[in-house]
Amino acid sequence: MKYRTLFLLLALAGCGANSDGILPGYVEADFVRVAASYGGRLVELSVVKGSEVELDAKLFALDQDNEIAARDEAAAKFAQSEAQARDLSKGGRPDEIAAVVAQVDAARAALKLAENDLARQQSLAAAKFISPAGLDAQSEKVRSGKAQLAEAEAQLRVAHLAARNDQRAAAAAASQAAQAALAQSAWLLAQKQVTAPVAARVDDTLFRVGEWVPAGSPVVSLLPPGNIKLRFYVPQARLPEVRQGDIVKVSCDGCGAPRDARVAFIASQAEFTPPVIYSKENRAKLVFLVEAYPLDPQGLRPGQPVDVRIGAVQ
Repeated sequence: MKYRTLFLLLALAGCGANSDGILPGYVEADFVRVAASYGGRLVELSVVKGSEVELDAKLFALDQDNEIAARDEAAAKFAQSEAQARDLSKGGRPDEIAAVVAQVDAARAALKLAENDLARQQSLAAAKFISPAGLDAQSEKVRSGKAQLAEAEAQLRVAHLAARNDQRAAAAAASQAAQAALAQSAWLLAQKQVTAPVAARVDDTLFRVGEWVPAGSPVVSLLPPGNIKLRFYVPQARLPEVRQGDIVKVSCDGCGAPRDARVAFIASQAEFTPPVIYSKENRAKLVFLVEAYPLDPQGLRPGQPVDVRIGAVQ
């Protein structure tokens, strides 16, 4: 690149402002170099140099065995946490509830039997056939039966309830954490399968299948049509003739009729051509870098020399 720039600067120094007002320049490009966020072995390269790709087209893939295993583990843990949360939101299982109902029925039957015995004992006590102590013992059996029935009925109510609020909140939080871990593992897996961020031409592929690709290292270099630009240098004396947004005329060998390009950038600092120590004597050798984007980039290739005419179209 620096040699190409130096060549153009020397050309400007040799010929100065051409008699026809044409300035030499060349085609440049802003490449989109696509990389993966994480390193890995390249297992698939889906494009070849010179091919055209659409937006989101698959470019390459790195080995994913570890990420797939991590994703599957996270999915299993999420399913487990969801099941636990659902279980805590329910009451007891039907068989568990049936067992408690049976305990209630048994306690109720035992109480009824004790109450019947107490009634008989009271009749006998009134006829002086049993002692007061025997009546007190039977009364105690009734009180004990009532307590056992109350306990069984409480257990039945608990069997129909879900877990305590704190337990259910903890289970819900665990489920959310497992879901976040699953999303993270799915994202990591997606980083190993890289697609085209723009529709473009594949300018180069930088790795071969089987090679190790460090994290962040470009694997595919793309050139979108809109990233073709022209670079040329305007002598200081002619700088007032060009402004940002102006249309300039561009021609090149084999390009047919001159085409239009819009000026996008004008350097704020001058350069010397060739590089020399500044003095009043060489002020005429000052040039300013200008970049313009062709309205029709079809057929233009990076490195191609062009002729630029400024002030031709306003």
